[in-house]
Amino acid sequence: MKISSTVLRGAVGKGAYLRYLAGCLPATNDGRKLALDQRLINALLPDDENSKVAACVERSYHIWKETADKKSAQLIFCDLSTPKGDGQFNVYSDMKEKLMEKGVPEKEIAFIHTANTDTKKADLFSKVRSGQVRFLLGSTPKMGAGTNVQDRLIALHHMDVPWKPSDIEQQEGRILRQGNNNPKVNIFRYVTEGTFDSYSWQLIENKQKFISQIMTSKSPVRSCEDVDEAALSYAEVKALATGNPYIKEKMDLDIQVSKLKLLKASHTSNIYRLEDNIAKVYPKQIATLTEQINAFRADIAHYQTHKITDPENFVMEVAGRQYTDKKEAGTALLDTCKATSMVDTAMNVGQYQGFNMRIRFDTFEKAFKISLKNESVVTARLGTDEIGNITRMNNLLESFPERLTEVEQKLENIQNQLASAKEEVVKPFSKEDELAEKLERLNELNALLNMDEKGPAEEIQEEKTSIHDKLTAMKDKVKQNQSTDHQHLRAEACM
Repeated sequence: MKISSTVLRGAVGKGAYLRYLAGCLPATNDGRKLALDQRLINALLPDDENSKVAACVERSYHIWKETADKKSAQLIFCDLSTPKGDGQFNVYSDMKEKLMEKGVPEKEIAFIHTANTDTKKADLFSKVRSGQVRFLLGSTPKMGAGTNVQDRLIALHHMDVPWKPSDIEQQEGRILRQGNNNPKVNIFRYVTEGTFDSYSWQLIENKQKFISQIMTSKSPVRSCEDVDEAALSYAEVKALATGNPYIKEKMDLDIQVSKLKLLKASHTSNIYRLEDNIAKVYPKQIATLTEQINAFRADIAHYQTHKITDPENFVMEVAGRQYTDKKEAGTALLDTCKATSMVDTAMNVGQYQGFNMRIRFDTFEKAFKISLKNESVVTARLGTDEIGNITRMNNLLESFPERLTEVEQKLENIQNQLASAKEEVVKPFSKEDELAEKLERLNELNALLNMDEKGPAEEIQEEKTSIHDKLTAMKDKVKQNQSTDHQHLRAEACM
């Protein structure tokens, strides 16, 4: 897959954009239309040879020509203009006319809007898949999910910027999917320099970052504020239109500050986790491990006292009866298992070398298990061999020193983690100074761009107040001059 962006410069660029904004910009939507084609604002404006439409037509035509033998198809997404059929200018008809002028047959160009029934849609999609229609133009809502035309798709063109990352995913999902016969495809994004395009792509990026943060739980903050499509402030529009370098610096700082805030949030979350571990988790683990250590030490001493050192003195109690022969004892143990109902509940069956023997049926492993208990409990799986089961029990009793060492090592690790946590929990955020510096600079930029000060209504009110003050001052001055003139006249009359 190849993704490329085309930055356009020309009459629709900064000059025309600034001149239009100087007159009026009633809504963000008009700014987006102007970035696509200035004739969407006023059909009398000239057809700019450097516009998105012209660039897309030129590129898509060359792809059409190069893939003629394969009859490859292309999708062109445009949400801001629709074919109306009333003679008014629209991007769809203009692109179709330009492609036909270059030699593309009319029958190979189709608008998704013409397929207004399921039957017509199915017929249109079939023509695209077979190569009869090689240009399909449509909007995200009409050409998103359910548009299965991927078989011959070789290129996809983004003419404008959707408002949601999911819209882009829906668009590109038409070509990036199983069933496409082309191993490599092209995705083109067209951007007009000095217009709302740059800001719109910035919004998409920010929204996707917020979505990713929430979905991956990388931040303890599980909510975010959405950015409305009409939320552009007057200062941002002004800065974007005039090419103010501060807006670029502000956008970069916004990203850097967001990353630093995420790092700080992660640091704060880690501090909370460490505090919880220090106060609750580690002490509980240490208490449990200490209890296990004491139990193993007691069992080691108990085993040394009751250990059978002479094989001739073997003794085992099973179901209230003592056995001095290993095979008989093993057989009695298996008979006890067979007489036991298969329930996952431990049952006392006797004693061996000072330890209580308990058996239970493990419903998960579908097998009987035997446990030896004094202060601690050790467990082994019973087999069908009588002598083998007694050997397993001997191995359990001999494993106490090894188990004690493992638990002691765990305790040491937990104690080290507790010590490290106590050191880490008092450490400040390492990039606090950098964050404060960038926030300070961001506040300065916001002040310069008038983003955090008065809104348009307040500015108008201030302007009115300022004019009122000037008029009052002028009126007072006139009165003062009149009074002075009147005094002069009285003085002359007295003379």
